[in-house]
Amino acid sequence: MEPTRDAILAALDTVALPDGGTLVARDLVRALVVDGQSVRFVIETPSAEIAKSYGAVRNEAERVVTAVPGVQSVAVALTAHSAPKPAPNLKIGRHPTPQEGRQTVPGVTSLIAIGSGKGGVGKSTVSANLAVALARQGLRVGLLDADIYGPSQPKMMGVDKRPASPDGKRIIPPEAHGVRMISIGLMLKGDDAVIWRGPMLMGALQQLLTQVEWGRLDVLLVDMPPGTGDIQLTLCTKFNVRGAIVVSTPQDVALLDARKALRAFETLKTPVLGLIENMSTFICPQCGHEEHIFGDGGVRREAQKQGLPFLGELPLSLEVRLAGDGGVPVAATDSPVAQAYSRIAEQVVAAL
Repeated sequence: MEPTRDAILAALDTVALPDGGTLVARDLVRALVVDGQSVRFVIETPSAEIAKSYGAVRNEAERVVTAVPGVQSVAVALTAHSAPKPAPNLKIGRHPTPQEGRQTVPGVTSLIAIGSGKGGVGKSTVSANLAVALARQGLRVGLLDADIYGPSQPKMMGVDKRPASPDGKRIIPPEAHGVRMISIGLMLKGDDAVIWRGPMLMGALQQLLTQVEWGRLDVLLVDMPPGTGDIQLTLCTKFNVRGAIVVSTPQDVALLDARKALRAFETLKTPVLGLIENMSTFICPQCGHEEHIFGDGGVRREAQKQGLPFLGELPLSLEVRLAGDGGVPVAATDSPVAQAYSRIAEQVVAAL
């Protein structure tokens, strides 16, 4: 018998805290993942000082979860919530600097764009997990969140550390799960919105590519915004892009826009390394029933029709959502979904 999420939470609700309440009642449990007979979760305390006094709480949490019928292994991480730090004094969002021809990003061997014709297909989730999967295969990997209006990579990568800047110009990217990453979201205050016209977007992308001290990278993945607008045009005409990966769900409506993304990369003379089908299938964690919610094999057939490589299928999984919300991409684990990302990473390496 495999344990359920409810059974794990019920056990954790018995763990009393030194200052009153329980782990569940005080909402301190994060990124809970039940993978067969293995359980992983994070205890996030309000401050580093409190975390120092929670060693006994962590041990008790591990003990009660281990006692749940069906549990064979438990991994518990103890962290502290960090108050947002002031953003560095960096002027991001200027008009682009004139340049002749396509330039390289210093230290980067392969610059890869990850795009989609529309939003809502999980492109950013795929970008984060693919970056981690490539890093786990021994590559030096960077991730640039180019979705300026809706940056989400800091949340999914578990990064809240503001990038350092020794001189207000050069940017030192933080690292998470073996990946160096940068996002405009790390330079905004709270829920501030970016309200810029096209030239400022293009200038911001240029700065994030050239002012960041990436070091030596085998691959720099660029998580593109949806559509085929200014960011796509700037990246593919101003920089040496090794290739593009297009992400889509299998239903016809998504494929209509995926074809537009393919045509855009073709027009911009950017080779397409392959297509990925996200949310390919859903397997009920309770009964094991498999359902093709968005259709079956649409992206694979489209790749064959276009004469392009099909890089693989990724499931619609609750674990992916929980892991992303918890700041630990599922590709950083050893779950079946992580293995799917590993197979796609192998295909990408082969394409390069």
